[in-house]
Amino acid sequence: MTPDAYRALMGSHPGGVAVVTATDALGEPYGFTCTAWCGVSLDPPLLLVCVSNTGNTLPVITESGAFAVNLLHGAGRRAAEAFAGSRSARFSAVPWQRSPATVLPLLPEDAHTVAECRVVRTIPAGDHTVVLGEVVRIDATDAADGPSSAPLLYGMRRYATWQA
Repeated sequence: MTPDAYRALMGSHPGGVAVVTATDALGEPYGFTCTAWCGVSLDPPLLLVCVSNTGNTLPVITESGAFAVNLLHGAGRRAAEAFAGSRSARFSAVPWQRSPATVLPLLPEDAHTVAECRVVRTIPAGDHTVVLGEVVRIDATDAADGPSSAPLLYGMRRYATWQA
């Protein structure tokens, strides 16, 4: 098994795109684009994200004990691309605000739903760490149709919007 073959396997099936964000002790925002996230449990409400061990965000998440999962809508491609690129350009490329409840960075113009989470457990897994989070707050847009409600997907090396 080669890394390229495994990457091709994982990229062959589209997944929902999210931007995972966190804040360090000085209030500096961090984040990255993620398709490796999923729901885990209803009671308690748990989800997981897979975070690169070599990125800047994992230490911030583990030290702060909190993160937000910004689920991007169809018009949120700019955020997906910004947070997949250079760290220095991420938060200057898209509008963001702090959550009034948790002070986590939120992307309200690019996300149809945001889940704010408290870290429950971390599990080393190869070159990533699985971070389990208990969802403590959800903020969802009330738009019924259009790009502000349809999830952004990524697969086969391209973005697409969910078609009902």
